[in-house]
Amino acid sequence: MPAPAIRPVVNKADINAFVELAYQLNGDDPHWVAPLRSEVKATISPGKNGWFSHAEAQLFLAERNGKPVGRISAHIDRLALEMPPEQGFGPGTGFWGLFEAADEATAVALIAQAEQWLRNKGMTRALGPVSLSIWEEPGLLVKGQDHAPTVLMGHHPARYQGWIEALGYAPAKKLLTYDLDITQQFPPIVQRIIAAGEKNARIRVRKVDKSRFDEEAAIILGILNDAWSDNWGFVPLTQPEIDDVGKKLKPLVFEDLIMISELDGEPVAFMITLPDFNEALQPLKGSLFPFGWAKLLLWLRKPKVRTMRVPLMGVVKRLQSSRMASQLAFMMIEYIRRAAVPIYGASRGEIGWVLDDNQGMIAIAETIESRINREYVIYQKAL
Repeated sequence: MPAPAIRPVVNKADINAFVELAYQLNGDDPHWVAPLRSEVKATISPGKNGWFSHAEAQLFLAERNGKPVGRISAHIDRLALEMPPEQGFGPGTGFWGLFEAADEATAVALIAQAEQWLRNKGMTRALGPVSLSIWEEPGLLVKGQDHAPTVLMGHHPARYQGWIEALGYAPAKKLLTYDLDITQQFPPIVQRIIAAGEKNARIRVRKVDKSRFDEEAAIILGILNDAWSDNWGFVPLTQPEIDDVGKKLKPLVFEDLIMISELDGEPVAFMITLPDFNEALQPLKGSLFPFGWAKLLLWLRKPKVRTMRVPLMGVVKRLQSSRMASQLAFMMIEYIRRAAVPIYGASRGEIGWVLDDNQGMIAIAETIESRINREYVIYQKAL
């Protein structure tokens, strides 16, 4: 297979081709969930994605005989460059992502182009795939191609793994998601821990108040930036990102699915749960027309789903590794479970992603008898 021509995305037609390629290459995969085209375009548009306030990216298209056969982004996050190297990023670290390729020759040419762009910017190390922010869709799916991803998670063909590893990339970090049956009561030990917490006058676990959306979001952001600050790959969320994510996710915010835990009146932990929007999205094939928008509006009014995803939770640093941290986590999970099953019709939950060395979260997942159902790998290579 001859190498394709690689060129930068420079105009609206290129952007459309960049977006459409994913639908062309993945349309036959029964487990791939086509994102809304408008959402993909917003992700790669500096005016609509707050991540660009501290980052820059270049998109590339691969073409063979004038036909698009692959795509990739190369990008640099200035906040990631400022992070301590022992936390995974740091000086000299660049990224590539939004990767799609019809064949191995295309994959090789695209990744080589992304690497060269990063070298030209002074980077000495490449991490990928990360699309675009670590908070968006990080990692390559290497286990779990036999079922559809949940909301805000990626899905990739199994062949990509071999192509990437053949280019000298080695795993930098593994990200896990956990599957659990939420129709069943949690094990007796967990129920006892929850009951003890309910008797503790110092603890209050409450639903968020959507009428105070900005204030509640600020509370959660404060806990998040403290709780995750020592984690591998942490990059603090900025206000422009929060504003854009808020607009995007507000329709998926249901008060009984997001909990804030208070200790002695101080917010110290949170858990965000989202109904699996992908279940409504998958039949639409990425388009709201002619009737997709009406179907989504009806679904958002009162969603009924099989799966609930917990994309984010956090406990303030001073309580981490304590019994209190686990107790608050179990209480929040149980309270959300009590709403998810009877009100939304859910039968399973998915927790993740979870870093493969996050022993505290892994212990919680195992204690409630969940199992790993998907694995993602972020790869690294010296440039």
